Amino acid sequence: MIDWISFLIVAAVALVSACAVVSLYALALRMLSTAGKAPHVTPAEFTDAITIVTPAEAAAEAKRIKKAASRSPLTPLQKRFALIVAYTCFVLCALVVLFGIYLIIPALHG
Repeated sequence: MIDWISFLIVAAVALVSACAVVSLYALALRMLSTAGKAPHVTPAEFTDAITIVTPAEAAAEAKRIKKAASRSPLTPLQKRFALIVAYTCFVLCALVVLFGIYLIIPALHG
């Protein structure tokens, strides 16, 4: 027989945890861009693959990010605080994911 209350508890916890991880990651990305360190990844070269971003577009994007960072109205202390918040959010994301893995794998429970 299925224990529906336990099933609903697990579903609710999974939903809340997923929302927490996504929110923390989004906040971390926002704080990175606020601190002037917007994530920018150069396009990878793959054989027989469609290039989504051309090197010229990537260079233009890098230039735009650098220009936006130089025009930031934040003080260096505010930028440093935003960077600390971003890294803290990334660490919290990793801890939530690792705790979820710990809960899923019974061999880790001792």
